[in-house]
Amino acid sequence: MGSLEKFEASVADRVARPPGAFWLATEIPRVALGVHLMASAVPLLATTASGDGHPVLVLPGLGANDLSTLALRNFLRLRGWRPYGWHLGRNVGPTAAVRAELPVAIQRIARRNRAKVSVIGWSLGGIYARELAHQHPECIRQVITLASPYRLQHPRQSRAESMFTRFAHLHAQDAEQPTATGRSAYPLSVPSTSFYSKEDGIVAWQHCLEPATEHSESVRVRSSHLSIGFDPHMFYAIADRLAQPEDDWRPFVPPGALRCFFPESENPHGDADVA
Repeated sequence: MGSLEKFEASVADRVARPPGAFWLATEIPRVALGVHLMASAVPLLATTASGDGHPVLVLPGLGANDLSTLALRNFLRLRGWRPYGWHLGRNVGPTAAVRAELPVAIQRIARRNRAKVSVIGWSLGGIYARELAHQHPECIRQVITLASPYRLQHPRQSRAESMFTRFAHLHAQDAEQPTATGRSAYPLSVPSTSFYSKEDGIVAWQHCLEPATEHSESVRVRSSHLSIGFDPHMFYAIADRLAQPEDDWRPFVPPGALRCFFPESENPHGDADVA
């Protein structure tokens, strides 16, 4: 068995339950803290990497809409990128509209800008982002996922199961889909960064790990599931990733002043301890 197969089997065998009650209970307080920190982090955000004007599609998580990614998109616009919302209303899961419209949107954005598109997906949005990269790699520059459990085997392994199943009657049926996340766990042909947190109260962090290759990485952060999309240190990291030259992608290295927000990551080559 190869290293990737060993890694995937290890995750599937050992991670059957969602995060503990403590991390779930502190999700909302940590969101409030993130909002407070954002106001005091303006000097830091002014020092982040500058954009080259290429388009960035930002996809919201389950139960959220474009309002949840507004702060991130405004930041990206101010730093020199061209951000796009998904314009599909509330994300209630993989509906027929989502499956039909997102591939059209990524092609339209790439054609309009005459450039490949970076795609940022928060939680379930990251699963969509990875699916898009499988469908249209010619349109995608890189994929960045924020607390996205793309190795989830079944919705019950997440604290979001009740919300996901509430909208199940709206989801497109796919008899060929082997797991809850479809093909999203398969290796991508475009550069990818998966940001994950061991303090996540919604999804088990092990389901967010990407085996490290010459163009993929997993980066551990100190964030909650609900604040990872607007924590100031995440804005710094996202800008760093987007600023990578298209043909010269390199792994993320946090600056010394922010190292406390980016603890040492797992090394998921198949030998990582994912227990």
